[in-house]
Amino acid sequence: MPLTVLGIESSCDDTAAAVVADEGRVLSSVVFGQAALHADFGGVVPEIAARAHAERLDLCVEAALEQAGVTLRDLDAIAVTAGPGLIGGVMAGVMLAKGLAAGTGLPLVGVNHLAGHALTPRLTDGIGFPYLMLLVSGGHCQFLRVSGPEAFTRLGGTIDDAPGEAFDKVAKLLGLPQPGGPSVEAEAAKGDPAAVPLPRPLLDRPGCDMSFSGLKTAVLRVRDQAVAAEGGLRETLRADICASFQQAVAEVLAEKTRRALVQADVPVVAVAGGVAANRTIRAALEQVAEEAGVRFLAPPLALCTDNAAMIAWAGIERFRLGHRDGMDLAARPRWPLDQSAAPMLGAGKRGAKA
Repeated sequence: MPLTVLGIESSCDDTAAAVVADEGRVLSSVVFGQAALHADFGGVVPEIAARAHAERLDLCVEAALEQAGVTLRDLDAIAVTAGPGLIGGVMAGVMLAKGLAAGTGLPLVGVNHLAGHALTPRLTDGIGFPYLMLLVSGGHCQFLRVSGPEAFTRLGGTIDDAPGEAFDKVAKLLGLPQPGGPSVEAEAAKGDPAAVPLPRPLLDRPGCDMSFSGLKTAVLRVRDQAVAAEGGLRETLRADICASFQQAVAEVLAEKTRRALVQADVPVVAVAGGVAANRTIRAALEQVAEEAGVRFLAPPLALCTDNAAMIAWAGIERFRLGHRDGMDLAARPRWPLDQSAAPMLGAGKRGAKA
């Protein structure tokens, strides 16, 4: 029987709801951003984000249902991000989903936010298993061999900052507005990517693991040296720093993708996450795929960044496997996709960090 599922996403600073049919039709996708709320703080403030989610989630769901032309009675299930993410926001989404499930009697399906990203190529392009996914965003960066809706093998990942986080921090160091990704990319367009020598971390080591913290520190040193020598940062140098930083990230991701393709032995490589919108990085990854003779997929930008359509689709995939969650579904700040892999960043009271 055809399925129609409501998806709810609130893991970071985007409040989202969507209605998706299981043949891959996105009937609606609504995202309420919070950029203006966090603009004065240079990044996302978890408490502000959680409060905004609590205030907007019901309105977002209403808008998604109206846009799709359906009511709660027309749905077959409710899917919700249950982690990983900022715990206050995840809790707000899970509690709303539980309330809707309790009030309607609809099945509840908890979804791993990362699985939503990883399964997006199946929603947009209907590809089969297996394939290689590069999940590259503000909070995550890892290579996953996707063999099934719940079969993920991590081939490598960042041992410190994710690329999106590095872009945000570099933007802050250089006095550029947030979010940092678009700001750095726009500034880089005016600069020379070979002007500033920057490291390519971990390229001298085998494997697919990555590191971007040292690259950010190298940018800090260049900035401080320029300020000390000239009393400030020239606009031309700032553009050159951005272009050189962006080029370094692109080269690292391209080389690690090349290695991951050898390990994965798959016909398709896909990329998802906000950083996938960067044109220089995307071009580098496309070239790697072409050289390897595999298909390259990048979902539309609206489905690369955080959204609820991917959560609804991942919920459909889990629902088809027979998964249902009860009212004991817990919000999780950490939730690795590959449960058998050793933690990349260590572990604490809340579990593995990646």
